[in-house]
Amino acid sequence: MTTAAAAHAPAREERAGFVPRVLAVPAVVGLALLVLPLGALVLRVEWGTLWSDVTSPQALSALGLSLATGAAATIVCVVLGVPLALLIARSTVRTAAVLRALVTVPLVLPPMVGGVAMLFLFGRTSWLGGILAEWGIRIPFTTTAVVMAQTFVALPFLVLALEGALRATGVGFEQAAAGLGAGRWTILARVTLPLAAPGLVAGIVLCFARAIGEFGATALFAGNAPGVTQTMPLAIYTAFNGAGVSQGTAVALSLLLLVTAVGVLLLVRAWRAEAPR
Repeated sequence: MTTAAAAHAPAREERAGFVPRVLAVPAVVGLALLVLPLGALVLRVEWGTLWSDVTSPQALSALGLSLATGAAATIVCVVLGVPLALLIARSTVRTAAVLRALVTVPLVLPPMVGGVAMLFLFGRTSWLGGILAEWGIRIPFTTTAVVMAQTFVALPFLVLALEGALRATGVGFEQAAAGLGAGRWTILARVTLPLAAPGLVAGIVLCFARAIGEFGATALFAGNAPGVTQTMPLAIYTAFNGAGVSQGTAVALSLLLLVTAVGVLLLVRAWRAEAPR
């Protein structure tokens, strides 16, 4: 063994630890369970008609609606999620635990349950929906409902990512800035948020990716009207049930969502300061 190889050997052993080697077998099986279905999707793509499938009127309509509503939902998540993350990060341990649990609920709740809950809150038969109806405002089965459903499922991603970054940075720099005479808004804009920027950007990217991939809550609360509430996931579902668009378009849109997910992972990797290089 050369000197360089001998020097690297302890480092490799330190990273590997003392995990039993046999555990590599179920680990590989688990990895295959995650990767092979995606490979099967890529193999089913009709490359000769991919461009025409992606640029068909139905596909462009669903794609445009997904991007527009996803961007709108992300903006809403930033406006609401940044203050919420700040509140959690600067609360007492017990209060923060309660707030964090409430924020986490949409992550573990089936999205369709969220859609039903929003329908019961904003539907015409609910107390809030009745009040809105008297003002001439109807939310369910509109594009606004799509944005609200996407916000419901995506907001936790931004809040938890930013809250973790805020807790990691602490309040030491904020206290120093306050001691130098900086006001609260100045500290927020020039100290707090810049220090937590990697967590904020990661949260925004994950939030947008989750929003454009939302299906369950959108289907129940917003419906599946082409050009109005039919996003990419709904268009894929419609295609595989034999209506609206071809299955080739469905596979092409699925591939587009897959590429988007990979892009999201690369962006998050690039902005997380604690990620190993």
